Amino acid sequence: MFTGIVEEVGHVRHIARQGEFQRMQIAAQRVLEDVKMGDSINVDGVCQTVVHFDAQSFSVETVSETLSRTTLGQFQSGRPVNLERALCPGDRLGGHIVQGHVDGVGHVRSVQERQGEWRIQITAPSALHRYIAEKGSITIDGTSLTVAELSDEGFTISVIPHTFDQTVLSQRRTGDAVNLEVDVLARYIERLLAAGADSSAGLSFESLRSMGY
Repeated sequence: MFTGIVEEVGHVRHIARQGEFQRMQIAAQRVLEDVKMGDSINVDGVCQTVVHFDAQSFSVETVSETLSRTTLGQFQSGRPVNLERALCPGDRLGGHIVQGHVDGVGHVRSVQERQGEWRIQITAPSALHRYIAEKGSITIDGTSLTVAELSDEGFTISVIPHTFDQTVLSQRRTGDAVNLEVDVLARYIERLLAAGADSSAGLSFESLRSMGY
């Protein structure tokens, strides 16, 4: 589990592909401070397992399912990537609950600077639209962000300069693919509402409201 607060921007050092299997070495600093074999690290929004590390880098392996559902299969050497270590008990949840399980790949529609902020329009797969709410949370390439506006094609985020400069958002251009993860709470609420359709479950929209949803 992660928070969507990027700890550093690393860089892809080397990629080896064999059929539908990929091994990737990433240069990093901060996330290596207490790294261990088998640790989970969020790489551009994708939870990956450390299979090797040294003083300057770590390596992960990616299977075909992940390559087909994320942008990891498009990576090339030198690419900057958002990195975040898994959440530890007692850590502050500065962003929101992020699983590192990409729900779909969106695309950057526009990037504009306006009055001290960056406005980024994202097109999202239609199947994800129902989980995206104005002022709700969404994860883009591993970064926890707030939805500023909705559109028929997707949504817009408003990014402060610090977040823009300290993540790969500053590298994104029109047409670029991005990993999207919707707020996991939205999926659980949908499941509860579906269960509420069965009268024996005793759940309804009103009962969820009384529970604080």
